[in-house]
Amino acid sequence: MHNGQNPRSRLPARAWLAGAIALALAGPAFAQSRPTVEELAARLQALEARYGGSSVDGQENLDLQALDQRLRALERNLELQDEARVAREKAAPVVAVNDKGASFRSGDGAYELKIRGLLQGDGRFFNSGAPGANDTFLLRTARPTIEGALGKWVGYRFTPEFAGDSASIVDAYADLKFSPAATVRVGKFTSPVGLERLQSSASLADIERALVSELLPNRDLGVQLQGESGDGKVSYAIGVFNGAADGRDAVTSNPDDNFEYAGRVFFEPLKGSDSAWAGLGFGLGASIGDVEGAGNNFLPRYRTPGQQQFFAYRGAVAAAGQRKRWSPQAYYYRGPFGLLAEYASSSQELAVGGTTADLETTAWQATASWVLTGEEASYRGVKPSRAFAPGKGTWGAWELVARYGRLEVDEAAFPVFADPATSAREATAWVAGVNWYLNSNLKLVLNYLHTGFEGGAPGGADREDEKAVFTRLQVAF
Repeated sequence: MHNGQNPRSRLPARAWLAGAIALALAGPAFAQSRPTVEELAARLQALEARYGGSSVDGQENLDLQALDQRLRALERNLELQDEARVAREKAAPVVAVNDKGASFRSGDGAYELKIRGLLQGDGRFFNSGAPGANDTFLLRTARPTIEGALGKWVGYRFTPEFAGDSASIVDAYADLKFSPAATVRVGKFTSPVGLERLQSSASLADIERALVSELLPNRDLGVQLQGESGDGKVSYAIGVFNGAADGRDAVTSNPDDNFEYAGRVFFEPLKGSDSAWAGLGFGLGASIGDVEGAGNNFLPRYRTPGQQQFFAYRGAVAAAGQRKRWSPQAYYYRGPFGLLAEYASSSQELAVGGTTADLETTAWQATASWVLTGEEASYRGVKPSRAFAPGKGTWGAWELVARYGRLEVDEAAFPVFADPATSAREATAWVAGVNWYLNSNLKLVLNYLHTGFEGGAPGGADREDEKAVFTRLQVAF
């Protein structure tokens, strides 16, 4: 097929003229139709006039050799024009604006600037729970992101956070990209230990993260070696960090002169295949390091999915030794079905007065999802096949989600290291919700959250269950 174009118009000028000359010399069978040398010269002059070749007026004493020479000159002129055009195209910057944001790229692709953003506004309504769990509208996230490349070897990302009472920096790092199998990342970024922690908040199935993420570090400052091999079937990351308390970001500088070592390896053995298990991924994350100090920069405070604190150590307790975490993790996605599961253990050596102990807190969770409209579920969220357009009878993508999880504090923490009248020994949480993806940028979420407790109230009673309805409007690009 030629898509309505004349195939001869795509041939080089020399090939076209050579064919004409061959036809002229083909023999008696074409004697009546073959062109004369003068006619060929006239055609060449027309081509020269069209494409800018040098032409000599008149056709006296023209022969095939002269035509060939003039054809070669025209051909070279066309080559120079093509080279100049290609050079202009390579030098011209490329600007793109689409559902992934805006990007500016140099003509050779070596330098790139991308502008992206995430805005999340919540409505939170409690009918029970801890004092201070007030109904509220909340700007949960307001994050512009600038990322890109500085030549072939260097990538970067900078993400500030403007939600809350003051601005902060979420991500600020540079990548030195030796190869897909070996990239060095330096700066502030998400610690590699947790699976759900590494998932973008824009892609979460539920509004807030699960209890298991309360045991794993969030963003930290350090240096990390990462990469993947086998077409992405095996990925790894290992690094040295200042260290962050369970479920929190690291502070701006190292508070105790100790470092934490963290890593993760993840396998997707059938990725890219036609197997029913192509969407299976599993791995293990872990961290270890010494921690010495008291207060929120050293010791954790655990929160419910409703973001209400239900456990904290006594004020006099100090971290006094090794902190270890490990987390087996997996997900499976096939068609509209998704399942993400994770376990975490965090142990810490503690001291208060003359008493010391090595206490372990554990948690696990499983999140299942089903896309009602048939789009594929994935770790990176759902992209509707047809955007919301009621006039055309399309309604975007709809997804049902459910999650169940539990967190258990070491019983030896009570009553010396934690107050049983204010801190719960165990929390069990479940969430049910629906996500409406109006298009690839706009998402509406409705969650019902329920968390039950063991302990955490005066007299050894159980803390009142937390029940809440969370809603979210999310714009991401």
